Amino acid sequence: MESDFEGPAIDSGARIEIEMLSQQVEDMRKEIERLSLEISRSQSDGSAVLQGADGADDYGYDSTSPNEIIDAYAQVVLIANRNDVNQELKLASSSFLKEKFGLPREDLTDNCQSMTNPRLEENLVLEEVGPVRVRMLKPAIDSLRVVFENIRRTDPDLFARINTAGSLCVRRIRGATSSASAHAYGLAVDLNIDGVLDTLGDGKTQLGLTILADFFRQEGWVWGAAWGREDSMHFEVSRNKIEEWLEQGLL
Repeated sequence: MESDFEGPAIDSGARIEIEMLSQQVEDMRKEIERLSLEISRSQSDGSAVLQGADGADDYGYDSTSPNEIIDAYAQVVLIANRNDVNQELKLASSSFLKEKFGLPREDLTDNCQSMTNPRLEENLVLEEVGPVRVRMLKPAIDSLRVVFENIRRTDPDLFARINTAGSLCVRRIRGATSSASAHAYGLAVDLNIDGVLDTLGDGKTQLGLTILADFFRQEGWVWGAAWGREDSMHFEVSRNKIEEWLEQGLL
């Protein structure tokens, strides 16, 4: 680890331990609720209630199993305080993006197509950025490169396990007629650990993504874990950052 960078999640090992303990506490809470329910039922029918006393599977975790940091990044955990993970950062709504840039193409469909908006298209690039290859707007790629470099310098093991599930996809938001998401503008990327896709909307995510989110937030990106329908693979440039780029003449 290089010593001249002080960014978020410096001690990933400690972060992992905290997340795993939090998950165990949540598992025990659920087990207590289950046992309490069985006790209530047994009081009414006289049946035995003690179950799972010697089985780790019954409790949802095994406290005697190895706790290897290198294997913990892909572990699925609950997302703590997920409604507040983006703090002061604002989402760039589809109406905001349309007002500032127009649509990425006029005839949007439910399928990914090419970008035809001249202003956006001239800023669109395809590059290797850190551990992934993405097609995005140039300022977004430059910003993403900063994020990945900070991760590499701080936590090279996590950096090596980052994978992507896609970036640019010029299509309308499903269910809408003329609204496009940040993906359609080249301002978003989907990431995962070890190529394992996250389950959409379950309020959980890979532990490694919770660490990545700290670095993205510091660089002005919002995390989809905060959505009403949680999408924790999704990272997109915040409205704050876009307004900064517009002021600087980068877009």
